[in-house]
Amino acid sequence: MNKYIKFVAAAIIIALGVYLMFNRNIGWGIVLVVLSAIPIALFFKNENILLAFWQLRKQNLEKASKFLSNITNYKSQLHKSQYGYFHYLQALTIAQDNPAKTEGLMKKALEYGLNMKHDRAMAKLNLAASALSKGRKAEAQKLLDEAKQLDSAGMMADQIKMMKEQMKMPTMQKHMHNPHMRNRGKFF
Repeated sequence: MNKYIKFVAAAIIIALGVYLMFNRNIGWGIVLVVLSAIPIALFFKNENILLAFWQLRKQNLEKASKFLSNITNYKSQLHKSQYGYFHYLQALTIAQDNPAKTEGLMKKALEYGLNMKHDRAMAKLNLAASALSKGRKAEAQKLLDEAKQLDSAGMMADQIKMMKEQMKMPTMQKHMHNPHMRNRGKFF
């Protein structure tokens, strides 16, 4: 649903409430005017994003992804403050299936802006994990430090500590040897 249709619905509900108030149904008029706050609130907080957050809290990634797929054109359906959360939620829902796509979505989420500190910390932590998996330790260290600063409640302290331990370990790609190269030079 286009975001501006919600304002039209709120205006119609308010007009109906005022009409009822003038026709001596003051109680029902007040109820309708109060109920008109729902479409106005849903203009700023999209219902699909709220439902996706709820499903993520219940650890149901399939339903969260389904609610996010209801948003076909995020620029016409969402308020600007919700663009970052749309990309953030998309990255969280596809993180297990396709971790390569999460880096771009998390970067977009941080560009558009996330309101909550712990959401920004989670995005930085995911970017650090992606950078570490690609062998960019300096960038991963910088992102981990930023995530630690943003995590004022200490909710992600264990994950940050675990990532720092992984950074201390040598990368397996550099130390893996090709088993077919063991006999090289014997017969040449």
